[in-house]
Amino acid sequence: MPISSRRLLATAVGLGLLATGCSLVPHDTTHSTDPVVLGFINGGTTLFHTCLQTAVTETTSNNLAKVLTADSNGSKAAELRNVKDMIARKVDAIILLSVDASALDADIAAARKAKVPISLIAVTPADDSEILGAVISDLPGIGKLDAQWVDEDTAGKSATAVVISGDGSTSSNLMVGGFTKNLADNVRVVGNERGMFDRATAKAAAARLIQAHPDIQYAFVANEDMAFGARAAFDAAGAHSVKIVTVNGTDQGLAALKNGKFAATVSNSVQDLGALAVTHTLGLLRKEEKDKIAHIDARLVTKANADTAPLYCDTNG
Repeated sequence: MPISSRRLLATAVGLGLLATGCSLVPHDTTHSTDPVVLGFINGGTTLFHTCLQTAVTETTSNNLAKVLTADSNGSKAAELRNVKDMIARKVDAIILLSVDASALDADIAAARKAKVPISLIAVTPADDSEILGAVISDLPGIGKLDAQWVDEDTAGKSATAVVISGDGSTSSNLMVGGFTKNLADNVRVVGNERGMFDRATAKAAAARLIQAHPDIQYAFVANEDMAFGARAAFDAAGAHSVKIVTVNGTDQGLAALKNGKFAATVSNSVQDLGALAVTHTLGLLRKEEKDKIAHIDARLVTKANADTAPLYCDTNG
């Protein structure tokens, strides 16, 4: 089967991460000949989490290391148990996607006590001296990119917008704040409801918002799955003109840009996030990487540049 141009682009990006993050010859800090063993603790089972684990697993294998995986299923208590289990299994380092930033203190304390390095995905503590490193997306920057698109589209005219956020987590709040705080003064946010990162919940939220504010022109929706629910609710209410700006850059989301269901999205490649989490952690363990914090670039995507958007999730791996 021919490989798509977007998949080739993603492969090139992945190879670039490997080349810049660390070498392919494994060695741990004790110079053992055994492969490095990473413990990856996931936070849930959504498409994002599934794609992240695939990227982590594949990149670890490509770097001749090993990985043990666990899933906290949204539970802070389960997350701490998973951290302690990885310690008991004598991993060389833990890579953690936390279910909530409020769980980090206990996780980091347990790893520090056991002298097991811990790297984080998506968030960093206020004091990063106790972690090995972190890979993060610029979450406020993601919201800001969507806000800038709305500002440009209004051309200075008065407009109203609503927000359908995620689940109230730190990540969701940072994205929403990036959107609302960067809107121009001519754009007024008249409603804000949680969609819980669930399409049906977001659809119900959008239905309430359009009923309460029938003249809204824009909607910021914190991921594309919820955005499909919002689009269905707006269309059912006859509000076909509401322009949706959202986040992710999935294949389905890019198709929605092309057919006009969405106006803009922000590419936030989980494929790149998972790959960089591994290469950055290995680079820090091997002392080949000096910067603790690595960043994944976000990019505004519209119908005009949808064909060149980074691959969100490598489902063909």
